[in-house]
Amino acid sequence: MTFQITATYAAVLALMMLGLSYYVTMLRASADVSLNDGGNIALQERMRRHGNFVETVPIAIIVLAFAEAGGMGATYVHASGALLIAARIIHPFGINHEKGATFARIAGGAGTSIAILIPVASLIFGPFGG
Repeated sequence: MTFQITATYAAVLALMMLGLSYYVTMLRASADVSLNDGGNIALQERMRRHGNFVETVPIAIIVLAFAEAGGMGATYVHASGALLIAARIIHPFGINHEKGATFARIAGGAGTSIAILIPVASLIFGPFGG
């Protein structure tokens, strides 16, 4: 099995993760901070944007691949993958040390959760949309 649809979304998300990593690295270098955040609030925010991504996206890709392999319909695989990408684009804009809950943070988190729940439902209840 090749997971052609999931692989496309995984590649896009990998590029997004590299972008977030680069964003952290550039500030880390300019602030001359080698480990942790050095008390730099902007660096803390960037690290959380990257950290949240790497905490949530891998499981989303894993369950999406399993669901695709298990026969979930291509429309649902695309819907879940596209929602995941949209949510992960929106979410970092909502992380701000001055505001606990922002629209972007809530929408990005909710979108990520839904993108995970779609393939999970297919895995639990059987493939749909085939």
